[in-house]
This record gives sequence, C-alpha cells and structure tokens, in this order.
Amino acid sequence: MIEFQHVFKSYGRGRNILADINFRVEPGEFVFVSGPSGAGKSTLLKLIGGLEPPSRGSVQVHGHRIDKMPPRARPYLRRAVGVILQDTHLLYDRSAIANVLLPLSVAGLDTRQATTRARAAMEKVGLSGKEDLNPVEMSGGEQQRLAIARAIVNRPAILIADEPTANLDKDSAHRIMEVFRDFNRVGVTTLIASHDLPLMAAYANRTLRIDAGKFTDSQKAAL
Repeated sequence: MIEFQHVFKSYGRGRNILADINFRVEPGEFVFVSGPSGAGKSTLLKLIGGLEPPSRGSVQVHGHRIDKMPPRARPYLRRAVGVILQDTHLLYDRSAIANVLLPLSVAGLDTRQATTRARAAMEKVGLSGKEDLNPVEMSGGEQQRLAIARAIVNRPAILIADEPTANLDKDSAHRIMEVFRDFNRVGVTTLIASHDLPLMAAYANRTLRIDAGKFTDSQKAAL
C-alpha cells in the first residue's frame, strides 16, 4: 500500500515541486503517473522509493512512514521496492549479469540460485546471450532493459519506473510493458511515469496526473 497525505516537496527555498498531494494506491494496482517535463513525476517516484524524504506531509509505503524513517533504515525498504530511474546507474566496472546480480548479492541469496534468477530476468527483458557484455558495450535501449532486469530480479512487492520505455522502439516498449503487466498480475504494485500517450491509452487503468501544480486522479471506467 502507498499513501500520500498532504505531501509537499521543495528543494531549498525554491518553489514546491509537489504541493498538497493526496492519494492512495492499494496493493496490486497498476498506475501511470503523467504530466509534462518538470511537473514532478520523477520526484513523486523518488519519494515512493525512499530515495528522498518529503518536505512536509506523510508518505507511507509498504507499511513504513517514509517521513519518519531514519536514513539508515531506507535501504531495507528498498529491498521491497524495485526502482527504475531515467539515469540507469549501471556499474561499468562489471558485466551485465553482475549488475543484475547485485540486489541478490546484497540480500545474501545463494550464488547458484541468484545466477539462475539473474539469467531469467535478463531473458525476460530480451537480453539473453548478452550476460557477459560490459554495459558500455550495449545500446541505450539495452542499458535501459538491463536496469529493468536489475529492478525485477529481487521480485519486489512494489515496482516503480520513471520513463522506462523512453529509449525503446515501439516493439521493445510493448514487450517491456508486458513484463510489467506479468509482474502486476502476480500481485506486484506497479507505478510507471510516462509521456507516452498511446502506451498509456493501451495499458492504463488509473492515471495520476501532475500539471502546473494541479493533481488529478482518474480511473478508466470498467467495461
């Protein structure tokens, strides 16, 4: 469960990027976050992922109050939240599969089981056969898919993604959306920030929109 109550976010003495945001996402929902560049979509996802605290208000994620959580405790929350940012933050001193293995190594998973899961995650995003490549040898789209494999390999309860299809062609974008849908079908709460209107039209049931300080929450009517 994710719940924002009267959430504000600003940086220094600048304007509020987010102002009085209120919403609740139930476990297992599939939600898009939309709005123009600079509206605050990325900031909202970072608050959910525990990457940043709110300036004011209450943020509750997976049973934890982010605004009350000490910084040293946030890494433990992130084990339950898979995060895919626009900047992939891949490590270029190791292979592609070693990047995917990292969350499992941190969690202390057995090496053989971890390797099996990492290979399966790479296959799921279309990177089978590229395990030994260094990320620098991969295209921008492949790097994005590698970051997605790293985010899903730990089987998180919540998956958040910031423009995950921005560097992908149409077919790859739909393949990745189906990956997200597959995880959502087994109960993973999924939030995706996107500018892609056709993609949202095809996949969105619920959309949170941030635009010029206004916040709207819309849900597609059931057929």
